[in-house]
Order: sequence, then structure tokens, then C-alpha cells
Amino acid sequence: MTRPQAVLFDCDGVVVDSEPPTFALFMEDLAAHGLPLTPVEFETGFVGLTVEMIAERARAAGADLPLDWSARFYDRMYAMLAAGVPLVPGVVGVLDLLDAAGVPYAMGSNGSMVKMRITLGQHGLMDRFRAVISGQEIGRPKPAPDVYLRAAEACDADPGACVVIEDSASGARAGLAAGARVLGYAGHGADTVTARQLTALGVPLFHRMEDLAGLLGL
Repeated sequence: MTRPQAVLFDCDGVVVDSEPPTFALFMEDLAAHGLPLTPVEFETGFVGLTVEMIAERARAAGADLPLDWSARFYDRMYAMLAAGVPLVPGVVGVLDLLDAAGVPYAMGSNGSMVKMRITLGQHGLMDRFRAVISGQEIGRPKPAPDVYLRAAEACDADPGACVVIEDSASGARAGLAAGARVLGYAGHGADTVTARQLTALGVPLFHRMEDLAGLLGL
């Protein structure tokens, strides 16, 4: 692969390994409101969405969610994440190599800025990215391409010359719509729902963050 002008990262599941506890919290809460879901059902129908989008979809599926459910869920989620969440193994090494190669990088996420300040901030990563863009803050969450268009702009890069690193179909669609090349991080293997969804979009998968530098031509 030709070395990109910039690398644009998703946050949850790509840089911060926050998805397993967050998914468990979602399933526990939705079950308490009348919508029990298996992990496969949750992964198939809800991964990559904002909390508000999940609430809308859950209500349509029969969940009895109060009007303030999203706000309450954010409070629970932020408290859980503030207690500590690990990074995806190997991701700091990738950032070090990008710095050494002079390749800028930015982040585009559907997560809120509060969430990213909690998860990235506890590892001192918030300021390492050229920009951290929240689809919620700009009112255009994925699969709209705006987060990655803005992230590319922050890196003074042509979106078509950027590589997006994603782990969800919604995020991959955003990267593709922005005109970028997309690589799918499938750290839990190729036989997960999200990995199969990425493959169906024609997105090449990789399974170890340590392999990303070679894929980027570094």
C-alpha cells in the first residue's frame, strides 16, 4: 500500500478497548427495559450507533425507555469508563511509528467529546491526534462521512489519499463515503458479526495492531 497522506482512526474498539464493557452495559440496561438481546443480536443491530440512535432503534424494537434514558445511560457509561479502560494492544506503537514517519493522524468517532476526553485522556492521548472529531458534536454521525472529511482537513490531507481504520460497518461506510481507503480492525477474529459486515463492504481486515504499520507502508 502507498503511504497515506494521513491516517484517520475510529476511537472505540480501534484505539480504546472500551467496547466489551460498554456493550455489556447496554445489553443489561436494555434488558431491564424489556428488550433482552444476545451479544450477536446487539452486535448485528446496534454497534457503531450513538446512544441516541440506539435508544431510537431499541424503542422501535419494543424497549420501554423513559424520555431521559439516553442522559441516564451516558452518566452510567461515563462513570464506568472513568474507572479505567485499556487501550487496544499495540496502538501506541502505531502512533509512535506514524510520528517517526511524519504522517499526521486524527480521530473521527460517533462518541461524545466527554467520552473521548475520559477514555483518551486517562492515557494521555487526547493531544496526540491532530484533531478529535465527534459526529455527535457536529450533528453528522457516521455513516455520514463528515467526521472523516473534517479529520482529513485537520491533517491538510486529501480524503482520497487517507486511510481510515475502523471496526464497524457504520464507520466503514463513513470512511468509504469520504473517499478514503478503509482498513478493518478485527481484533476478535474474522468470524464475528462486525468482521463479516466489514468483509461484505469489501474492506480488508487485519487482526493485530502490530501489523498495521506494514499495511500503511511505514
